Amino acid sequence: MPFPASHPALERALAAQGYAEPTPVQAAVLEADAEGRDLLVSAQTGSGKTVAFGLAAAPTLLGDAERLPKAGLPMALVIAPTRELAMQVNRELEWLYAQAGATVVNCVGGMDARREQRALNFGAHIVVGTPGRLRDHIERGHLDLSELKVAVLDEADEMLDMGFREDLEFILDAAPAERRTLLFSATLARDIIALAKNYQNDALRIDTIDRNEPHRDIEYRAVRVAPNETEHAVVNLLRYFESPGALVFANTRESVRSLHSKLRERGFDVVGLSGELSQRERADALQALRDGHARVCVATDVAARGLDLPDLGLVIHAELPVNKATLLHRSGRTGRAGKKGVSALVVPYTRRRKAEQLLFAAGVEGVWGGAPSADEIRAKDTERLLDDPIFAEASNEEDLALAEAMLAKRTPTEIAAALIRTRRAKLPAPEEMYDDPRHGADPGPRSREPRGDRDFAPREFGDRPEREPRVSMDGSEWFRISVGRRGNADPKWLIPLICRQGHITKKDIGSIRIFDYDTKFEISAEAVVKFGAAVQSTVREDVSITPTTAPAPRSDGPRSPRPPRDFDGDAPRPPRAPRSYDDAPRGPRANAPGSRDHTPRPGGYDRDGASSAKPYARNEEPKGDYKPRPPRDDKPRDFKPRDRDAAPRPYSPIESDGAPKRAYKPRADNADGPREYKPRAPKAFGDAPAKPYKAKPAFGDKPAFKGPKPFKGKSDFAGKPKPFKKK
Repeated sequence: MPFPASHPALERALAAQGYAEPTPVQAAVLEADAEGRDLLVSAQTGSGKTVAFGLAAAPTLLGDAERLPKAGLPMALVIAPTRELAMQVNRELEWLYAQAGATVVNCVGGMDARREQRALNFGAHIVVGTPGRLRDHIERGHLDLSELKVAVLDEADEMLDMGFREDLEFILDAAPAERRTLLFSATLARDIIALAKNYQNDALRIDTIDRNEPHRDIEYRAVRVAPNETEHAVVNLLRYFESPGALVFANTRESVRSLHSKLRERGFDVVGLSGELSQRERADALQALRDGHARVCVATDVAARGLDLPDLGLVIHAELPVNKATLLHRSGRTGRAGKKGVSALVVPYTRRRKAEQLLFAAGVEGVWGGAPSADEIRAKDTERLLDDPIFAEASNEEDLALAEAMLAKRTPTEIAAALIRTRRAKLPAPEEMYDDPRHGADPGPRSREPRGDRDFAPREFGDRPEREPRVSMDGSEWFRISVGRRGNADPKWLIPLICRQGHITKKDIGSIRIFDYDTKFEISAEAVVKFGAAVQSTVREDVSITPTTAPAPRSDGPRSPRPPRDFDGDAPRPPRAPRSYDDAPRGPRANAPGSRDHTPRPGGYDRDGASSAKPYARNEEPKGDYKPRPPRDDKPRDFKPRDRDAAPRPYSPIESDGAPKRAYKPRADNADGPREYKPRAPKAFGDAPAKPYKAKPAFGDKPAFKGPKPFKGKSDFAGKPKPFKKK
């Protein structure tokens, strides 16, 4: 039965690719109600949205014609959030419209813009690109949307989250108003609805997501590990499933680089994918996955949107995603087009609660368990070797002749052993891991016993329970760590260090005794074997953990209860008399045994003459001979105000050059009135005598000085005076 496409050319292309029946979103866009209308579609990732909007645009682009006309101005425009998704959409539309004679041009950031310009000048039927590069071509005049018939926004929610709203509005405003607008998104948030109302006309809303039912083709697993065994868990998961394609997600670029290098050291065919790589490097990495040259890809969330890799059956979350949307989009890279897939979350013991919240918010149920052990991986390798499809392939005469020659020289057992060694040498070795079922298990529904009536009777003074000494664990063993009080040992950082080194948790640690140069701690009987094996395999230069004997018990023993106080608790407290400075001073306090030496420290005295300085420390000695300063007299000093009419203190009679100074003579005040002004006579220049000063008389009411004369020159239009020209 042929695929029920909307055009014969597309039906033949789908049949050639092996499409037998449409997915729910593809069937929804092919219904009669959706023909020729704007569409607002929400569908799960991996549900065939690219083929869906390709089929939805076919009636508008082709109509009744068998093939498209000669390429000119673009008739369809597809906008994608990332370069990888745009290049993937380009490949999908090329084979879908190949028999219709369509020319598809890709315009993405990071590629040669001049090559894209030449391709647009030659003509295109469909243009696929990212928002930034498309806007750049429109502003430069390389992309003309005057004849656009269909505009498609793929992963619209991701484009809005990445800040492309302004670019999208600019591109849609440049397109004709009578176009069709197809908007595809995984979620229909409020901003998506607002964008659809502004740029769509009577859009048909299609929702193919069942909110109450998770993705059936994806199996979710929660793998509990120790905090320092995350990389070992990733290695064992890759070895256990042996998927032809696997995607490992990390949250940062540094984590991607670290995990990529460590997986390569262990022998995996791995590539890295992050935002710091160039477009050419990212394209080469994806092409290596598609060609089978690489089997594992370590990536950040940049690859979580729209990336479709063939035979991708395993997704590993090496670091937990930040929210449920990231979890669903990461996991959506597998289980696509009806294929089964596994999404494994590597959950450290300390992040179990976070993983439970993510799974609950996403509406999926995860199977909790430990990481695959080395024995389980070897058993899987044996099973895969025995069922290898290579044994079912037909052999030619040359292969049979070589097999008979080998059997004549070697026994079948030797040949089989050599085959096993050859296969095993190509496989990375599994890691030995320790699993504690007490951590990360499914807690199930919580139950709490109802609270009864509690007795709130007041407690009498002195009625305090006796503090019991801490009892050692049954069957526990003691260990020693080579850091003590001299190394600032403290349980705040010792307990996390012990948990990381021994793959245990805080409740497995008993008593801790800190000494000067080492610390002894107790490990429970359930965790002794695992802890001992873990600390032997872990080597650190700064500290070492070794088994030891139990320390000697403390000599002080349990503390005795505090004796009750001998007074009536209900009696009122007598009033305290006010203190004054005239009261007698308190006597010196006797030094208790073991207290600090109260040797007075120089620095001050109180009103009674006693030292008020802080005492020296226990082992501190005073520097030099201590001579206390006599106390000050409380009597105030005799204040003698200086006479204002007295002559000021004379200057030093000797100048800096040794000449005596003139005696100071105070200026006599003129009692009769202000001093008469006597102008200074002008200085004489050269041999000419100095002219006497002659004041200019005033004429009538005019002052002697008229001020500067006004400017009589011409001025230009700006109000600036024009300079005079020499004749």
